[in-house]
Amino acid sequence: MDDPEIRRRRDDDLKACVEALATVYEADRYPARWPDDPAGWLTPDGLLDAWAAWDGTCVLGHVALTRTGRAMAAEAGLVPDELVSVSRLFATASARRSGVATALLATAVAAATADGLRPVLEVEDGGAAAVRLYERAGWRLVSSREGDWTTADGRTALLHTYLAPAGEAR
Repeated sequence: MDDPEIRRRRDDDLKACVEALATVYEADRYPARWPDDPAGWLTPDGLLDAWAAWDGTCVLGHVALTRTGRAMAAEAGLVPDELVSVSRLFATASARRSGVATALLATAVAAATADGLRPVLEVEDGGAAAVRLYERAGWRLVSSREGDWTTADGRTALLHTYLAPAGEAR
């Protein structure tokens, strides 16, 4: 696969992003529950920026940066104003193992650090591929806690908070 084009997500990209997310949901049950408003889910409260990876006319993946809430900041041991949350990161099945998720994560981290913020994220324990991605990129597990929802297989969600390497922040 040629390198995808990664660009800021525009409003008119949302339909294609939702279509890509639907394939991820079908394959992986991410998100854990299909949202009533998937375009809204991709545009959460506190959204600061978002990017999509494209291969011509197809979306291969997506990532967003959002404001970090007090609870996640406490999990990371920092104050919310020093952090930014990486969220809504996914790569379609056709884009797996091609570096799309890595490139999207790097794009989000670069934007965060350019603003002097340290990236943090939360991942559910069942997301083994995501955990491997973050740990390969040097992210550090800082806490784990039970979530307030159940996974597709009926488990209580176990959420892990990861913090980007300190060297990534400026």
